[in-house]
Amino acid sequence: MTGYDISSPANEQVKRLVRLQQRRHRDEERLFAVEEPRIVERALERGHLPVETYICPDDAQSTFGLTHVTMSREAIDRASYRRSSTGIIALFACWDTGLENLSPSSEPLLLVAEGLEKPGNLGALLRVADGAGADGVIVIEPAADPFNPNTVRSSTGTLFTVPIATAKRADVFGWLRDHGIASVATSPVAAQAYWEAQLAGPVAIWVGAEASGLSEDATANADWSVSIPMHGGADSLNTAVSAALVVYEAVRQRRQGAV
Repeated sequence: MTGYDISSPANEQVKRLVRLQQRRHRDEERLFAVEEPRIVERALERGHLPVETYICPDDAQSTFGLTHVTMSREAIDRASYRRSSTGIIALFACWDTGLENLSPSSEPLLLVAEGLEKPGNLGALLRVADGAGADGVIVIEPAADPFNPNTVRSSTGTLFTVPIATAKRADVFGWLRDHGIASVATSPVAAQAYWEAQLAGPVAIWVGAEASGLSEDATANADWSVSIPMHGGADSLNTAVSAALVVYEAVRQRRQGAV
C-alpha cells in the first residue's frame, strides 16, 4: 500500500511515540500506549476511548471503527516498544491513581503490593485481582509504573478493569483503617498458614517482591500475618503466584460462608 499518513521511521510523530516508552514523557503528556488489539478491545468495552490511534493497514486486524492515522510497516515497527508491531498503537489518557478514587464494596477484598519494581509483575497482579473479583490493587510507592508498556501488556487488559491506586505505605494503612479493612501480611515466618486464617471479612492482602518480601514496617503494622508453606528447596514463590493463592482462598471462604 502507498500513501500512508506516516511512512518514514524518522518522522517526528514516530519519535514522539518512542519517547512515550519512558515514564517521564508519559508523565508529561499524561498518555500511555496500548499495542495489542485485544487490550484495545477490552479498553473500549470499559468505555475508555483512545486519544490517538495509529494503524498499519497492511497488518492491523481491526480499526475498531476508530479515527486513525495510517503508518507504514517500517514506521509503526520503529514506534513499537517491541520493535515488531501488531499493526496498532492506541494512546490512552493516564488516569488519577489516588487512594481517594477507590470505592470498596461492603465486603472489600484488596491486594496491596509493596516493593514491586518489575512492571510485568504488576500486570500479573492485576490479572489475579481481575480473576478473583477483587475490589482493586493498591501499589506502595515507589514502585513500577501502572502505565508502563510491560504492565499494560502483561495485564492483558485488566489495567482497564481493575481499580488501581498508588500511595505511600503510611497513607495506605491509614486509608484501610478508616474503611474498616484489615491488613493481612504474607510472611514466610508467620505461624499461621494462609488457609487457616479468617479471610472472609473486609481484608487487604499484602504481598512483597519475591526477593525481599514485605518490609518490616508493613509486617509490623499489619493486623495479622499468614505464610505459604514451602516444602522444597525454594524459599518463596513468584509474587503473583503468592497473591493468587491467598486471594483465591479468601474467595473460597466467602463463597463457603454464603452457602
